[in-house]
Amino acid sequence: MKNEKLKELQQRIDEVLFYVWDPIGVSDTPAARAEYSSYTWIILKYVLEEDLKKIAFQLSEIESISLGLTTNEIKNLEIAELLVDFKYAVEEGLK
Repeated sequence: MKNEKLKELQQRIDEVLFYVWDPIGVSDTPAARAEYSSYTWIILKYVLEEDLKKIAFQLSEIESISLGLTTNEIKNLEIAELLVDFKYAVEEGLK
């Protein structure tokens, strides 16, 4: 994946984590954006591999270990599917 498309995919992952995944409910607080941005690169790795289970597992690990929350495995798998769909969209040049 070219650098330009990689940056776009990273941005989309960041947006999905903040606006859609948002397990701590801070998406209405712009100052909290960095909370999820710090997880973007690790998630990007698994999105590039198109490994839904690893993406969902990593989201669950973040929820339980980093955030101290109960995991939502069903939602995390849905988010994983959405992120891989975004990967395909970015690769195809779809907006």
